[in-house]
Amino acid sequence: MVGINGYEFILLAIIAVVILGPERLPEYASQLARLVREVRRMASGAREQLREEVGPEIDEVDWRKLDPRQYDPRRIIKEALVDDFDDAAKAASGRPATAPAPRVQAAQSSTASSTAPSPGAAPASRPPAVKPLERLAAGQPAPFDVEAT
Repeated sequence: MVGINGYEFILLAIIAVVILGPERLPEYASQLARLVREVRRMASGAREQLREEVGPEIDEVDWRKLDPRQYDPRRIIKEALVDDFDDAAKAASGRPATAPAPRVQAAQSSTASSTAPSPGAAPASRPPAVKPLERLAAGQPAPFDVEAT
């Protein structure tokens, strides 16, 4: 738990005997024992208080899942981006995020789409048309925003 193996503990005990001396060592050992008992009592009291305030569902929590050492920032960012995309798709299509979006054919004629809506899409739920990418002319400087820097 603390990360001290047997050899390190023996070395610490020998150092304590040398520094404290044999006459003061029993006194400090009893103080250390009292400190350890007090810390254990405080920890168990905090645990019981937490259990009383939160309820029995605190026992059902998988604490290993919440360990920050197991988080992968790349996975977290990827999941957040996918969630944001799902939310945006839901808002644009007017459908729940779990339902798959219908495929819209790109080559529909303008007369067919203006007279009769496609059977898979609601008439008012089409996403707005994407604006085509505008290219700069040769030698034209790129736009610059002074307040953006």
